[in-house]
Amino acid sequence: MDTALARTWVQAIAAAMDTHKDRLTQLDSAIGDADHGANMHRGFAAVAAALPEYDAATPGLILVKTGSLLISVVGGASGPLYGSAFRSVGKALDAPELLDALDEPDGSGSEAGTAGPERVADALAAGLAGVRRLGAATEGDKTMIDAYAPALAAFRASAAAGGDLAEAAAAAADAAEEGMRATTPMQARKGRASYLGPRSVGHQDPGATSTALIFRALADTAAAAKAAA
Repeated sequence: MDTALARTWVQAIAAAMDTHKDRLTQLDSAIGDADHGANMHRGFAAVAAALPEYDAATPGLILVKTGSLLISVVGGASGPLYGSAFRSVGKALDAPELLDALDEPDGSGSEAGTAGPERVADALAAGLAGVRRLGAATEGDKTMIDAYAPALAAFRASAAAGGDLAEAAAAAADAAEEGMRATTPMQARKGRASYLGPRSVGHQDPGATSTALIFRALADTAAAAKAAA
């Protein structure tokens, strides 16, 4: 992942949130405040508007900026959760222990400022850890983690098997969507949806759905970059 791909990924997320905002709101109206679609659309629209004027030297800086804007623009719990995830991913990508070998021909990165799939996996793991710390949720709670955790596992497994970024991202997107669908029969144990108790069963979680959109945007962006290379 280089700076250009990070920019394109975030722009693709903004486009996906615009396309699916009504669906996200519909899902949230069943078990939440009916504002998830509007909040995610507003946040990523603000990011997409700001990034062209933001001169960043690394992909991590792009993602940290994205997270900071989400925290400042998105209301409810979504802003801190998604914002913290992107900030954590970005900071991990740019951490010295992740960047010190980026210019070595070891498969982790092809040139300075470019993170290979195994290092992106480590950064995504930092993002998940940030969400867990803030939201105190785990798999099975019917939250965004039910899409994020399997996506990370699939990404890491593909990278460990020698898959490139596009292959790892595609595996992650598929796993995120499977995890998203698996939230439907769950009873919510965190957030506003948990107040509904058994009535939350039978509804797909909106946070898991938007998380799956984020991973699908990464897969599409990485595939397009690979095809153009």
